[in-house]
Amino acid sequence: MYRTILVTLDATPTDRAIIEHVKKLAKFMKSRVVLLHVATSAVAQWQGPNAADAEVEEGRAYLDCVSAEFETVGVPVDAELAYGTPPAKQIVKWIQEHDCDLVAMSTHGHRLLGDLILGVTAFEVQHSISVPVLLIRAK
Repeated sequence: MYRTILVTLDATPTDRAIIEHVKKLAKFMKSRVVLLHVATSAVAQWQGPNAADAEVEEGRAYLDCVSAEFETVGVPVDAELAYGTPPAKQIVKWIQEHDCDLVAMSTHGHRLLGDLILGVTAFEVQHSISVPVLLIRAK
């Protein structure tokens, strides 16, 4: 059913919820996982894939670490770094340029005003694509 699952990561503890869920789902479904983190620093915005600042290096290291978790449980995984702001726009762009069957994201679980401010990425992504979106609230 889900050949390729895109997992968006913001490199915060919020990611744990979606990582743990997708590890089990991907293993059960025999899916390939693509991890995507968006670097948003000024250097990343201006230099894109040629960027080399602390945020980009930390993003790559984080993706390597999470990739290893998926590999350990036998799930095929690729990791990609996108560049620019806003993150939702970069995620939607990736989805439009690549093939995936499901987009998986953690949410912060804020209410009311917090949803307007901190839930913008998930909201924008889910309303801008035709691919199913799985949202897991962080604990």
